[in-house]
Amino acid sequence: MPISPICENFFVSDHSSGRGPANYGIRKMYRALANLCFAVMAVCLLALAQASSAEPAAMEGAVGLDEQVQALKKEVMDLNRDLFILEEELLFPANTQVAVFVSMDVGEFFALDSVQVKVDDKEVANYLYTEHETEALHRGGVHKIFTSNLRSGEHEIVAFFTGVGPHGRDYRRGASVKFEKGIGAKFLELTISDKAAKAQPEFIVREWE
Repeated sequence: MPISPICENFFVSDHSSGRGPANYGIRKMYRALANLCFAVMAVCLLALAQASSAEPAAMEGAVGLDEQVQALKKEVMDLNRDLFILEEELLFPANTQVAVFVSMDVGEFFALDSVQVKVDDKEVANYLYTEHETEALHRGGVHKIFTSNLRSGEHEIVAFFTGVGPHGRDYRRGASVKFEKGIGAKFLELTISDKAAKAQPEFIVREWE
């Protein structure tokens, strides 16, 4: 995305062998990014060499070189963003893609430590959150914890939430839902919220419409 201000996304991919046209295309793109990075480094080194030996009258040329460096840096950042989007599109086509997100609503009765995700009784993600990341969730951030490919049909997702609950006690609870994977991407959200009436946290797994 990133739709989250938390961190970069983590993936679980069925293409671990590194073969096939999708992976070849990604490797080709990353080589292009590496070449561009080398170009930026070369220009930076040249600018430093010229600046260290430049007379005051030659400083104008150094300024122009700095502008070239900044332009190349922007190209690297743009290319890296495009590669990230392309990688997701190639590895996780829309017709087989499943993505799982974590969000938090209020969260006064639960301090999150980690989330474990199982799909069809197989562990696919186990993420330990930092204090900075949980603060971002409290501010409305959404974290993509899992992305993969699933065949069409019925599947079950189970999520376990570990942290500190009411009265400062260790707390571990689970939530699950069965869902139908059809044509098109499927998005599920693991939501942590407060149940004020019982002064307890509530954990919900829901599908995005």
